[in-house]
Formats: sequence, C-alpha cells, structure tokens
Amino acid sequence: MATVKLDIVSDPICPWCYIGKAHLEKALEAHPNHPFTIEWHPFQLNPDMPDEGMDRRAYLEGKFGGKEGAVRAYAPIAEHAEKAGLPLNLEGIKRTPNTVNAHRLIHWAGIEGKQNEAVDALFQANFVDGKNIGDINVLVEIAETIGMQGDVTRKLLSGDSDADNIRERDAHSRKMGVNSVPTFIIANQHAVPGAQPPELWEQVISDILKQLEQAPE
Repeated sequence: MATVKLDIVSDPICPWCYIGKAHLEKALEAHPNHPFTIEWHPFQLNPDMPDEGMDRRAYLEGKFGGKEGAVRAYAPIAEHAEKAGLPLNLEGIKRTPNTVNAHRLIHWAGIEGKQNEAVDALFQANFVDGKNIGDINVLVEIAETIGMQGDVTRKLLSGDSDADNIRERDAHSRKMGVNSVPTFIIANQHAVPGAQPPELWEQVISDILKQLEQAPE
C-alpha cells in the first residue's frame, strides 16, 4: 500500500505537542494499517531564549502577564493531559530551556531511525521527570536510553553541527505560515493545527485509506 507523509512541526517543551502526540498515537493504534510515514520538524516556541535557558516561573509570569495569567493558561493543559491519561508534572519543571540542542538530537535520532523514541524521551524528561532538556548531560543520557552512542552525541552537542540547519528549518516553517505548534502537515498539502482529538485522526486515516483503495494502480 502507498504511504502518506505526515510531517509534525513541534517543540519538545510544548505541552500541546505532548498531548497532540498522544492523541495521534491513540488513533494510529486503533488503525495499525494506517498509511502514515512520520517525520518530526523543529519549531522553537522561544527562538530568542538564552542558551542557558531561564527560570521557569519568571518565564511563565513574563509570558502570561503574572502568576494568575500563567495559571489560567495552564489549566486547560492539565485538564487535556488528564483526559488523555498522560502524566504531567508541571511543578517539577524548574527551567525553560533553549531547545536548539534538543532539536538537534531529534534530527540525529531521525538519521538512525529513532526519531519517535527521541521525541517520547524528551517529553518524558521535560514533562514527567522535570529534567532540563537544554542540559547536554541530560540529552546524552536520553540518547543512550534510546540506543544512540552517548560519546558521539556529546561530541556533536559540544560543537555546532546542524544548529544552523535547525534554525533554517524553523524559519522555513514560519515562512510557510506555521505560527503555533503542534502543526501536522498531511501529504505536503493539508495543515492540521493543534492537539486534535483521536476521533479526528481516526476519521482522517479512514478517509485516506478509502482514497488509496480507490486510486488506480
């Protein structure tokens, strides 16, 4: 059967990306014959974040206009994560990192066919374990956990390999009109923004499978 490319534009510190991935995977599990070939692409929620990141509370209060604004912004996230059965330890996150290095790790994991595992491990580290995914030691540990070579990863992260590539791809997505994440792009034609429910994805998969069945050989 023909495959259909599903490009996912995401940032590993984006809670809606974490939830959106869980929703998509629920639909994929319900349709093991789904046609998607998935690739993850970089988007930085905070492209101007200092390399060392910043205190998370200061970041949230600055972004959402004080503590109350931050609480309001995160209430629906907690609710949707709970509905999706996802662990979410927001209190455990002490720093908001610069995510260029995390995106570099996702890129290198893709070369080794481990991209999905890398994204999962980054979400787990950030949203559940409260680890700083801007920290090279944390990223090396994640690489080793998914079967990548830690020493090679450390060497790459210590230099600037592919950093410009990440920034250029981020800029390209913005130029193409992506201004929030997650954004899912189906067959390079249809953009689906946001953490859509599993039911929507099940409908999309059913529709694509019908089209593929009807397509002339």
